[in-house]
Amino acid sequence: MKSLLLIVATLMNASAAFAAGTGEHSHDEMEVGRPGIEAEVTRTINVRMYETEDGEYLYEPRDLAIKAGETIRFVIVNDGESPHEFVLDTMPKNEEHKALMEKFPEMEHDDPNAVRLEPGKEGTIIWTFANSGDFEFACLIPGHYEAGMFAPVAVN
Repeated sequence: MKSLLLIVATLMNASAAFAAGTGEHSHDEMEVGRPGIEAEVTRTINVRMYETEDGEYLYEPRDLAIKAGETIRFVIVNDGESPHEFVLDTMPKNEEHKALMEKFPEMEHDDPNAVRLEPGKEGTIIWTFANSGDFEFACLIPGHYEAGMFAPVAVN
């Protein structure tokens, strides 16, 4: 048992060192941008998460257009009856994350580009869109994306 604990501790330390990177860039910098600073917010976008009577899981607004360099305060409200997520990233990264969520549906997140909200709750993400491109926000809880819970974000 002691050797198993030692192996697990070694692997965890190796994973943490790998995740920390080389120090050449911010750990929080992503293709979609980076966590923003309150003082630099250029506008606020209210996002509503909800379900429809016919089984769709949706966001409002359904798409966004943002200028590169903008810092946005997202105020996200879960008006639905189920827990929902708002995960802002590239489409391939969200697809990768969604596949992981299918294996581990109760996985907890502590990412600056994401928030998981219970029904009736509200959360805030402040984000700086440093790069142009096509991104999305999505709910990666199993079945939610397939029910329509994703929206494109065009940054130019």
